[in-house]
Amino acid sequence: MIKFEHIIKLLITTQLFNGLTYEELSEIFKKYPANVTAYSSNAVVYFQGECCTGVDIVLNGQIQIQKIDTNGDMSVICNFTVGDSVGENLLFSRNNTYPLTIITKYDTEILHLSKQLILYLCHNDRFLQNFLESLSDKTLILSGKIKTLSTKSIRRCIIEFLLYEYRIQKSTTIFLNLSKKELSEKFGIQRPSLSRELNKMRSKGLIEYNAKSITITDVEELKRIYSES
Repeated sequence: MIKFEHIIKLLITTQLFNGLTYEELSEIFKKYPANVTAYSSNAVVYFQGECCTGVDIVLNGQIQIQKIDTNGDMSVICNFTVGDSVGENLLFSRNNTYPLTIITKYDTEILHLSKQLILYLCHNDRFLQNFLESLSDKTLILSGKIKTLSTKSIRRCIIEFLLYEYRIQKSTTIFLNLSKKELSEKFGIQRPSLSRELNKMRSKGLIEYNAKSITITDVEELKRIYSES
């Protein structure tokens, strides 16, 4: 378990606590103690429909927000890592339940800040501004990601990913740091659907692929398809 002085040192580097001092936070947490919970990998932090009672901050590890549709297909909406916070956009809502499931991707420790503590912190003008900025950012991130997943075709998702990695890796051979299962979750589709689309793209001479990489055989054609889709 992380020592509390280390937690405070981490907090003052985050967006939510930017501008507050170590001494200020030490005094605040003496009045309103916060809880740290340790989770194993792939543990459910919150189920969809569960009530939001505070703001959580990832101290180590990583959490994942997932959308599971009526067919059982799972989409990864976004990941949150060390220093990221979750719950600002729900805590003060009249319908303050999690619309999606939150799980841990690795062994993770999370700091839980109660609603009472957040209300006290909001008396600090700097924290209040940080809180409102973070709330707005979370709303835009989640709504934008959900909209993207609901409107893009599988092929467009794959092409967008390949063109992005082509620019980053500066090579037509894209080495994958994700498994096919993780890649399908990233696109919000089932693994067989991803495999079918990759096979179709290979049969059209757009790509070649194996377990560890995907090679773009016609970059200009991929760009043309992407611009027209």
